[in-house]
Amino acid sequence: MEQILSSEDARPGSALPELSFGPISRSLLAQYAGASRDPDPVHIDIDFARAAGLPDVFAHGMLSFGIVSRMVTQWCGVEQLREIGARFVAVTQVHDVITCHGTVIECFERAGETLARIEVTATTQDGRNALSGEALVALG
Repeated sequence: MEQILSSEDARPGSALPELSFGPISRSLLAQYAGASRDPDPVHIDIDFARAAGLPDVFAHGMLSFGIVSRMVTQWCGVEQLREIGARFVAVTQVHDVITCHGTVIECFERAGETLARIEVTATTQDGRNALSGEALVALG
């Protein structure tokens, strides 16, 4: 189902509906490692993680990125997404719950299309910012 947002739906300061995911479990990390073809043992093998000086395994950064992407596309529809990018700021631990936030920071014209720039973040239940970035979505 296509969802076209208008300039009325997306004004600077408008917040996207939050999306929470988790808690992150060891079995989820193992499943994600298989599905993403990223079996790095630091994400799934506690002995390996501890040998590397870490207290435990931790989530793939792309797992948080996928949840942020889902938040944006649930709001605007995948057809309207033009760009999305992020940087990983902190590690997401086992048992963390990730909450994604998005705020429209500007609307502008580019190549004949009205776009909204959205600031996106993923935070953990204790307030750690795990990911920050931006998305561009087309407005109808």
